[in-house]
Amino acid sequence: MSISELNIDVFRSINDVGKTYHAIEPVAVFMAEYMLYVLILGMVVYWFTRSDQNRMMMIQGVFAVVLAEVLGKIAGKLYSHYQPFAELPNVNKLVEHEVDNAFPSDHSIIFFTICITIWLVRKREGWIWLAVAVAVGISRIMVGVHYPGDVLTGALLGLISALIMHWLVPRLAFLKTLLAQYEKIEQKILPLKPKSEGKYRNF
Repeated sequence: MSISELNIDVFRSINDVGKTYHAIEPVAVFMAEYMLYVLILGMVVYWFTRSDQNRMMMIQGVFAVVLAEVLGKIAGKLYSHYQPFAELPNVNKLVEHEVDNAFPSDHSIIFFTICITIWLVRKREGWIWLAVAVAVGISRIMVGVHYPGDVLTGALLGLISALIMHWLVPRLAFLKTLLAQYEKIEQKILPLKPKSEGKYRNF
């Protein structure tokens, strides 16, 4: 069996789940389409805890996403294919999506990059975020817009980018300087009460 055939077979096995268990379909649609907003909200919450650790973590995540997306665009130039619903018959297509290059999965790139970044810094809840990233990747297959190979490649690019930025960002002194300047301005606009500072710093 070739890699292409395996990719299609695994896609079929995941995509067909919704045909058998219809109750799962709304969950898959939510994860595939709307979980990105939950991720963004989580990033905003981490930022406004006013913890230096959390803020550097989010900076690492944003830089890592930029790197991962650049790597993804390069990968897409080297290899491309359309979405499964545009190439295969009888696909259980649950969401509307334009036909374009589906390789690699942008959703997987974003989720795995950010969630791995969180895991590298905050192991305790990081495992939950990793589970979310995996669930989103599977959901993109279930709704018919990506092959497993698209998701796995996106996850790999996210892992590589997260590791690189986890090593690099803390070594960039200018980012710490910019963050300190930002926090001075923020403190003037949104003063942090002294009695609450310890609570936020320990988050």
